[in-house]
Amino acid sequence: MKAALKTEEGTFVIDEVERPALPNSNFVLARVRIAGICGTDLRHWKKHEPELACHIMGHEVAGEVVEVGRDVFHVKPGDRVVIETVMGDGVCDYCRIQRYNICEHLYDVRTKFVSKAYAEYLCGPAEKFYKLPDHVSFEEAALIDTLSVCLHGQHLSGLGINDRVAIIGAGPIGLGQLLLAKASGADVIITDVVASALDKARELGADAVVDSGKDDAVARVKAFTEGRGADIVFECAGGAAMPQTLPQATQMVRRGGKVVIIGGFDKGETAIPLEWQRIQMSEIQLIPSASFAMHGIYHEQGMILDLIAKGRIDVRPLVTHRFALDRINEAFDVAQRKEQTGAVFVAINI
Repeated sequence: MKAALKTEEGTFVIDEVERPALPNSNFVLARVRIAGICGTDLRHWKKHEPELACHIMGHEVAGEVVEVGRDVFHVKPGDRVVIETVMGDGVCDYCRIQRYNICEHLYDVRTKFVSKAYAEYLCGPAEKFYKLPDHVSFEEAALIDTLSVCLHGQHLSGLGINDRVAIIGAGPIGLGQLLLAKASGADVIITDVVASALDKARELGADAVVDSGKDDAVARVKAFTEGRGADIVFECAGGAAMPQTLPQATQMVRRGGKVVIIGGFDKGETAIPLEWQRIQMSEIQLIPSASFAMHGIYHEQGMILDLIAKGRIDVRPLVTHRFALDRINEAFDVAQRKEQTGAVFVAINI
């Protein structure tokens, strides 16, 4: 099969590799149709990581079932599916209680199986394959991973109707957080430094937007909330911006409010001074959120699929660019240079 393989320098080379075979009777093989590029992928772009050389990457993926094991009954060859790529070892204490998103071996296991979207085929356990309704497109399905991350953070936040919410970062995660918060009846203000991202936020229903490179974002949030501060702040920028955005989030939130940390940290220790006395005396909660898993008896990825299928959220405006797999390096470059390109979610057709 054709696949995009990571190089030591952090770009990709297209090559022919062996197609995966079903390792167990409960596994499914799918033909990938659409894969996406997210912020996590971009943190590895053009980064010297010899340990990832020759690996197939990517974890936002939809396709068609081509083969199933003898113990698989809920999907069959020809079915259109979205594939969940959060996968633990299945045997640890956290996996046993369906909190596989914090499994110690999460990345080892998921990158061995389901997190291989930039190739023609991938396989994984049957429970990771969700059948798509006919009216949900592959592009919409490829965004389900992103929105599932947002939904997990919203569940942790306890967001309720009429809450006043601030979102830092208007990339795919921040805009997904906006869609869910608005669908839940919240008033939302969102900040970013990219003009096209703020335009997209307005299009998706943001009540207010702030160019945090030009305006005082904390003051704008305070004004939006009549001086009190937001009930919930979602930090959705992450990465190199975190030393600026996390303190900003704690300044935007009201006393007794919550800061949900959705954006990812870079590997290793990150020193971020915070006004801890105010945080403690105001009983501000800092809530880390990692990927997604279950909410009660429901799979969060399945919940997002249901919301899209019922028309309660519309993710189609998030797709701004489309590329063939052979042009994956160009796709990553466009996604990286979002200030110039206006990219939000970049889809790769495979």
